[in-house]
Amino acid sequence: MKISALRKKVQFIIIISVMTTFSAISADYPTAPAWQLTTQAGGKISLNDYQGKPVILHFWATWCPYCKKLQPKLVELEKKYKDSGIEIVAISFNEDEGAMPQDVIKARGYDFITAVNGEPVVKLYGVRGTPTTFFINRQGQAIYKSTSSDISNPKLELAVQEIIKL
Repeated sequence: MKISALRKKVQFIIIISVMTTFSAISADYPTAPAWQLTTQAGGKISLNDYQGKPVILHFWATWCPYCKKLQPKLVELEKKYKDSGIEIVAISFNEDEGAMPQDVIKARGYDFITAVNGEPVVKLYGVRGTPTTFFINRQGQAIYKSTSSDISNPKLELAVQEIIKL
């Protein structure tokens, strides 16, 4: 068997395995806990603001190099599937004093919203470090959690494809 044919077969098996896992998880996965925080500008933001929309919920910190590595991939996926209404919502936590997370996001060329002082939501979601990213479907179920910054992980796009389903 040629290497390329073998590689395609392995990729197919991985995709089927992941999709089967998503199907099993989405039926049994709990609703993502509701939360409300503030933005850097002082506005209110909550998960309820995104009810009925697919959401990439990204926990991060301005000092985290792995977050900086992952964010371009999340933005790429949001742009690729923008017609689905998908949105990135970020929650900044464990920041150094004086950190301005929304300014950092803007300086990186992104426009997704970032809630600040996210420690209460970190506890609610059981987040242990940065980056941690949840993929929440239209029904409010968190169907996938990633704690990696591996932008080549095919599960990121598969998770997006799963959460945008009607």
